[in-house]
Amino acid sequence: MRPYGWATTGGCPYNVMKLATLIVCFLLFLLSSSPVWAINLDNLSKQEITTLEKILETLKPLIEEKKAAGTANLLTFEELYQPFSRQQKRFLDDIRAIQPEQIKGSSRKFSINPAHVVFETIGGQKTNGKEGEKLLEIQYLPKEIYQSYVKMMEAMERDIGKRLLVESGYRSAAYQLYLFVFYMPKHGYSIQETNRFVALPGCSEHGYPQQQAIDFINQEGINGEDNPEEFEVLPEYQWLTQHAGEYGFVLSYPRNNDQNTSFEPWHWSYRKK
Repeated sequence: MRPYGWATTGGCPYNVMKLATLIVCFLLFLLSSSPVWAINLDNLSKQEITTLEKILETLKPLIEEKKAAGTANLLTFEELYQPFSRQQKRFLDDIRAIQPEQIKGSSRKFSINPAHVVFETIGGQKTNGKEGEKLLEIQYLPKEIYQSYVKMMEAMERDIGKRLLVESGYRSAAYQLYLFVFYMPKHGYSIQETNRFVALPGCSEHGYPQQQAIDFINQEGINGEDNPEEFEVLPEYQWLTQHAGEYGFVLSYPRNNDQNTSFEPWHWSYRKK
């Protein structure tokens, strides 16, 4: 006797056919929804470039509003995704789904949980360079790391009469995602190439308070972004190479580093002593 509920169709139990259909549907759903292999890491397609450009155009007023309020670095994924279509969200999901092992030399994914981190707000920083005085955007640092930064700058000022400002401190994973897509046009719409200069969301020390990164800029507005050697010759940088370790900071991306990341003399991260 067959178990209760087992009918047959052409000799095949009905429940087996139903189960097989469900499995096939589930597999098709996974294939249609999984973004991991959907995007070309070397060159975006024309359609993907169009999608990216539309995303940046749509985000521009939101990011400007957040910067004016001093909260851009705290952007959430809910805020980032809110104005987008399903296709645009899918494109962003494709970027988020990329794993470090897919990218040559990429750093590891960090386990990020800033929920219980106490941040210090850094405002009122000004540079005074060739283009005159400029007010920097508000930045955030975990309290312990901010205190180490302050002590380090006090020592630098005593020694050489100069100090460095925080051009970029903590950045949420959502803001890191925005920055990644923002810089992609500058790097030929290549994920591989962009990753040499901007970390993927979840892979940045800027979003990892336990190993918080700081991008420095000097009081004359030199940050080395377009010309690292310009920052490298600064007396402030020379001082850092000699003394930053005393305050828990290390240079994250020296020359010829093994992460396929460009030399960044301005980018230092905190490693608790």
